Amino acid sequence: MRPANLTRVSDFLLLGFSEEPELQPLIFGLFLSMYLVTVLGNLLIILATISDARLHTPMYFFISHLSFIDICFTSTTVPKMLVNLRTESKTITYEGCLTQMYFFVLFGVLDIFLLALMSYDRFVAICHPLHYMVIMNPQLCALLVLVCWVISELNSLLQCLMVLHLTFCPEIPIPHFFCDLNQLVQLACSDNFIPTLVLYLLSALLAGGPLAGILYSYSKIIASIRRISSAQGKYKAFSTCASHLSVVSLFFCTALGVYMSSALPHNSHTSSIVSVMYTVVTPMLNPFIYSLRNRDIKGALRRLFAMMVLKRPFVLGLKLCS
Repeated sequence: MRPANLTRVSDFLLLGFSEEPELQPLIFGLFLSMYLVTVLGNLLIILATISDARLHTPMYFFISHLSFIDICFTSTTVPKMLVNLRTESKTITYEGCLTQMYFFVLFGVLDIFLLALMSYDRFVAICHPLHYMVIMNPQLCALLVLVCWVISELNSLLQCLMVLHLTFCPEIPIPHFFCDLNQLVQLACSDNFIPTLVLYLLSALLAGGPLAGILYSYSKIIASIRRISSAQGKYKAFSTCASHLSVVSLFFCTALGVYMSSALPHNSHTSSIVSVMYTVVTPMLNPFIYSLRNRDIKGALRRLFAMMVLKRPFVLGLKLCS
C-alpha cells in the first residue's frame, strides 16, 4: 500500500539562484535583458532568411529553424522565472511544472537534432559540392526537420508519462530555476529506478547519436579540407563551418558541464548557474555568432533594416493623407 504522505503534490518550490532579497532586482534585470536580446536577435535572423531570396538555401533553412527553436527553448524557462522574481514567489503548480518540463525536453532535443542536421548540410556542401543541391533538396530538408519534430515529441511525451507515475513528498523544493527532468526524477519519493534508467538511456541515444553524427561529419570535412591545395580554398571551406562549430562547441560543452556537475554532491547551486549557459546564454549568442561571421546574413539584415526605414515614411504619408 502507498504511504499516506506520498500523495500527488499541488505545487513545487523553485529555489532559483539566491535567497537574498537585494539580489532579486539585479537577477530580474539581467535575465530580462538576456531574454529580450535572445528573442529580438533570433527574430531578426528568421525575418532576414525569410525576406531575402538569396538565403533560401538549405543552410539558412536550418538556421532559421534553429532560431525559432532557440526562442521557444528560452521561453519555456525564463518568463516563469521572471514572474517568480517579480512576485517574490517560488512556487510552480504540478501541471505547470510538467508542462514546462515537456516543452523544455522537446525544444532541447530539437536543438541537438538541428545542430546535427546542420553538420550534415556542411558535410554535403564541402565533401560533395557538385551534388549539394540535388542531395539537399527542399523536400529532404523539410522531411528531416519533420522527423526531428516527431522523434522529439515522442521522447518528450514518454518522459512526461514517466514522471506522472512518480510520487513526490509535499512541498518538495527543486534546487533549480526551472523544472529540470533529471532533478524531478531524483527527487521523487517513490521508486525511481526505471525512470532513471530510461532517462539515461534516452539521453545517451538522443544526445550521443547526433553528437556522433556531428563528429563523423566534421572528421570527413577536415579530411576533405586537408586535400584542398590552396590556403585560400582551405580558409573559404572552413569559414563556412566556423559559426556552426562555435555553436556546437558552446552548446555541448555547457550541457555536458551541467550533467557532470549534477553527479557531484552539494552542487545544486553550481548546476543552476552552469545551466544558464545552455538555456539562456547560448540561444542569446547564436544570432551574433551567425550574423557577425556571415556576410550573407549581415547583408540580408542591412537590406531588411533599409526596407523597414523606407516603409515607415510611406506609411506615415498614407496616414496623413487619410
